[in-house]
Amino acid sequence: MERPLILVTNDDGITAPGIRNLINFMNEIGEVIVVAPNSPQSGKGHAITINSTLSYEEVHLEGPQRDFSCSGTPVDCVKMALDKILPRRPDIVVSGINHGANSSINVIYSGTMSAAVEAGVENLPAIGFSLLDFSWEADFTQAKEHIQNIVRRTLENPMPKGIVLNVNIPKLSKEEIKGVKVCKQAHAKWEESFDERINPHGKKYYWLTGYFNNMDESEDADETALSNGYISIVPVKFDLTAYEYMKTLEEVMSFN
Repeated sequence: MERPLILVTNDDGITAPGIRNLINFMNEIGEVIVVAPNSPQSGKGHAITINSTLSYEEVHLEGPQRDFSCSGTPVDCVKMALDKILPRRPDIVVSGINHGANSSINVIYSGTMSAAVEAGVENLPAIGFSLLDFSWEADFTQAKEHIQNIVRRTLENPMPKGIVLNVNIPKLSKEEIKGVKVCKQAHAKWEESFDERINPHGKKYYWLTGYFNNMDESEDADETALSNGYISIVPVKFDLTAYEYMKTLEEVMSFN
């Protein structure tokens, strides 16, 4: 039987420890081709490159997979992979493992998840993985079995078109992780401010600061699952239509 073709990408860059671990995990499941940014692209969301050129090159890194470094964003990487690099459509696209959380509202800003969403736009199964640890020395292996099981089950049980998975992993040892929970996106947001500073030339500049405000204590929220020691899985749609408001809006906008 032909092994599944797995496209691996991320937003932390092709040499980041998170993606190198994910590649190793995926090599045990299928044929892996990596197309990832040549530099960190965190917080880029669904950005694409339109005002400058793009390029990619094959690089030779450890492992049996083929690695391609791309000059663009995570979404650019998926587009480039599908149009120019892959020999056929992949069976699944996996993005990550991100250094830091992409739970709750972070899914909006995440380059990791935007790469997965772009794959979903192309009707491909896709998963974004994130570990709640920003450290470059983070231990990604504690969730290896869970990550592989999630990928295998997704391959065996295709999701409806237009849905991708947002998987977040708590910063815990293998023994401390209690399991996996399917969740909703928690109602939370960043309370942000801009710290005003003065550079040596006397010119003002600003540094984004703030804190994460979780306003959702419901049992089925991803933030709740993570704080209780569970890996959270949120099914995400890229269709942003507020269907529940359409009828009311028709009445509001009726000028007859």
